Amino acid sequence: MRTASITRKTNETDISLSINLDGTGSYSIDTGVGFLDHMIDQLSRHSLIDMEIKAKGDLHIDAHHTAEDIGIALGQAFKQALGDKKGIARYADVHLPMDEVMTRAAVDVSGRPFFVWDVTFSRDKVGDFDTELFEEFFHAFAQNAGITLHIANLYGTNNHHIAESCFKAVARVLRMAVEVDPRQADRVPSTKGTLNG
Repeated sequence: MRTASITRKTNETDISLSINLDGTGSYSIDTGVGFLDHMIDQLSRHSLIDMEIKAKGDLHIDAHHTAEDIGIALGQAFKQALGDKKGIARYADVHLPMDEVMTRAAVDVSGRPFFVWDVTFSRDKVGDFDTELFEEFFHAFAQNAGITLHIANLYGTNNHHIAESCFKAVARVLRMAVEVDPRQADRVPSTKGTLNG
């Protein structure tokens, strides 16, 4: 089983989480931020990656540290659970529709972190959550997971739908990219022989 558990404690946050890449999309998410819980629920459910996340952060300031540090810890767990990446599909992309919104996500589980965010919101907040923190979450995740991740919202007007489509699109590409390809057998999908950067 490709699993990992991470504990991250700083003066700003206290986070414990565990993931199972070969799960069924079951989740227990408690970040103290309702909308972020809802988004990570989507990430787990549609990637089929089981996730348990418990986070306490300095929410009396704002949700920035909580969102960023969960992204860091989740990325570290993802990287740990993947191990040497033998047999994975590695690449994936998707166009994900959600009502009037269309969002594209693409990933290369390369060992080389890179992040592209081409998403614009027309409001500063969705509920009580700052929309700029979606970028912070995904950036922290990509850097610490060691993946190349591109997210682009192609069109749409509803900010809730835009945010949710990003999480669902990333979920789908992660699911496809980490699935074991039987044709790869026990090989790392790289001519270098390694995906460790």
